[in-house]
Amino acid sequence: MSTLRNLLAVALTSAVAHTAVEALVSPDGVGKLPALGWNSWNEFHCDINATVFETIAQRMVDLGLKDAGYVYVNIDDCWSDKDVRRDPATNAILPNATRFPDGISGLAEKVHGLGLKLGIYSDAGTSTCAGYAGSLGYEAIDAATFAEWGVDYLKYDNCNVPANWSDEYTYNKDDGTSNAPPGYSWDTSNSAKRYHAMRDELLKQNRTIEFSMCIWGEANVQSWGNTTGHSWRMYGDINPSWSGADGGGTWGVMPILNHASFFWNATDLWGHGDWDMLEVGIGDLTYEESRSHFALWAALRSPLIIGTPLAEVSDDIVEILLNKELLAYNQDPVYGASAMPYKWGLNPDGTSNLTHPAAYWTGPSGEGIHVFMVNTEDREVTMSAVFGEIPGLKGVGNEFLVHDMWTGQDLGNFTDKVDVKLKVHDTAALRITGVDGSHPNPTWTTR
Repeated sequence: MSTLRNLLAVALTSAVAHTAVEALVSPDGVGKLPALGWNSWNEFHCDINATVFETIAQRMVDLGLKDAGYVYVNIDDCWSDKDVRRDPATNAILPNATRFPDGISGLAEKVHGLGLKLGIYSDAGTSTCAGYAGSLGYEAIDAATFAEWGVDYLKYDNCNVPANWSDEYTYNKDDGTSNAPPGYSWDTSNSAKRYHAMRDELLKQNRTIEFSMCIWGEANVQSWGNTTGHSWRMYGDINPSWSGADGGGTWGVMPILNHASFFWNATDLWGHGDWDMLEVGIGDLTYEESRSHFALWAALRSPLIIGTPLAEVSDDIVEILLNKELLAYNQDPVYGASAMPYKWGLNPDGTSNLTHPAAYWTGPSGEGIHVFMVNTEDREVTMSAVFGEIPGLKGVGNEFLVHDMWTGQDLGNFTDKVDVKLKVHDTAALRITGVDGSHPNPTWTTR
């Protein structure tokens, strides 16, 4: 526990070095803001084919997701030929010809024709997590192949790494401790080298491919991820539950938020901590829990990659995904850093708790200072945003205009604090400005 509290103190007083100069800056603004899109894994796993993606692409248009900024249609694992794997003459990776009769390039043309972009999946190991061909040792060939096919996004996983590529030192992603000597740069680790190899080859191509590193928070990735990719996974896989963990490396919304409570501060423009796909409207999540999941991921300025089945998605879930103000916060072009926790609530600040993590978060946008309060309790509660406790509001006054980001309506002017009644596991999303609507503290950031 003391280790995590020490880590929190560092996060609150300093920021991981991350500037536009040091980050992976790509042409046309690709990767400057968190990616928005959809991924096949949650709904389809390996049961995929070209029709799935053509149907989803059209569905994204019809539901208004494309117009809201969700542009990536991402193929996850299992798209290639599992038996033949690679062309014996060229070593090019081979799509499954039965599932994708027009190849990936044919699918890309159809997706592009709808004004969307196509993503694909590979792995920085010898095989993918499902046992298909990986890209380790084939980075140049695979990057060129993806570019030739018209791919716009690469999710790059971390399974099946050979023993000779193991890191020299160990890193505990849960508490940030390591047996590496003081001053060691994890940018020189074998994990980093595997991802650098694909980055370097992608940068040689004649098209920009957004690079999403699915490295699960290993190898202190937050210290080198921004020079390597546009986003980097910060923890294990998500599952569609509020506080559950299956023991196999998948986690519910609250355990992941708990981890984010200590590892939020590497995100900024051009590089984004990725807290995994959106499980909004899936599994055991209630409507209020889905609202919280979406609001908190938006606040973290994580990539928002939908895992929700779209064929029969309900209107209320679509409404969550299309919330204009939360999307605008996530996609703010000036303030790129994640929201930060400023108070835990039920537990002392700095407490690691998989059920009751930090409940009070704040961050700026071009519109004002925002506060996100999540009810982690199993009962309705009233939560208070006390202005004197909110870092961006300290010393700038005690009366403010409070706006509800869910409804798009002003709640009115408040002095000292605003109280919000929240249903079980719901989250308040507030924008706070001067009483005249002006930004109360435009120079403050969470970094």
